[in-house]
Amino acid sequence: MKFSIERAALVKAVSQAQSVVERRNTIPILANVLIEATPEGVSFRATDLDTEIVDRTTAQVERPGATTVSASMLNDISRKLPDGALVQISLDNASQRLSMQAGRSNFSLATLPREDFPLMSSSEYGANFSAPATVLRRLFDKSKFAISNEETRYYLNGVYMHVAQSEDGPCLR
Repeated sequence: MKFSIERAALVKAVSQAQSVVERRNTIPILANVLIEATPEGVSFRATDLDTEIVDRTTAQVERPGATTVSASMLNDISRKLPDGALVQISLDNASQRLSMQAGRSNFSLATLPREDFPLMSSSEYGANFSAPATVLRRLFDKSKFAISNEETRYYLNGVYMHVAQSEDGPCLR
């Protein structure tokens, strides 16, 4: 795997992915972000087994591939790189280390195998939807008063969303 990406795009993607990763984890692979480089671009995937986030961004991919690396370490490094830098990321298949280069900065990060990263199946759901963030925020704001914050009854700590039929067709409630 080898690709070049702008620092701003890297920081945005890694920050999104790192927001799902928990600091203290009993499963080491869950502290990592899965980086997948394809000819179409690069995706950054993170999960805590309840929530999964995938951020896709454009990059100049020279060699496709995938690996996992510590999300917090990648986030810290990418934030400290100079503004406007072009970051070159490559995986050394022999040592299984991820190399990051930007200007005079060089970093070598330990990786874990891509095969160990848990992938959440999206095909098990009966309905899929897409909505602007403002619409989802409005839906959550109208229902958040009923969400319990009592940790012992965790099944009351969420929002039930379902697809309902209206005169205009299916809608999310």
